[in-house]
Amino acid sequence: MSDHPGLKKIRLNLARTKEYPQGSARHGYEFTAPLDQTGHIDAAIWKKERAHCRVRRFWGDEEEEIGHLIHRPGGSWAFHYDIDGDDDDEAGYRFGTHAFNPGEYVSIKDEDGDLHTFQVVTVQPI
Repeated sequence: MSDHPGLKKIRLNLARTKEYPQGSARHGYEFTAPLDQTGHIDAAIWKKERAHCRVRRFWGDEEEEIGHLIHRPGGSWAFHYDIDGDDDDEAGYRFGTHAFNPGEYVSIKDEDGDLHTFQVVTVQPI
């Protein structure tokens, strides 16, 4: 039995692009978030479990980045990596309304402001 029953490990792989017509399993994110029964992020559980809501960004041959899932004022969600510096966060596009179920698509705006689409590959209990 998990110590954190509401938390799920979610893997997002890059969806089809011009550069990657089949998508890419080498570009994406794995993150931990509390999901409700319909696959939506549960902000109330996130408040209690936020220290455990981590993200790992993997992008081809680039060094992996490790950070946190954060809930911004106003209700939006983002991945925050640079605790001490001033790197921009990566914003989840409408993460508050998207269901994180295998096969679904979500978008993330990277630190350069480019929007990328990802497919939810797996959602597993922690």
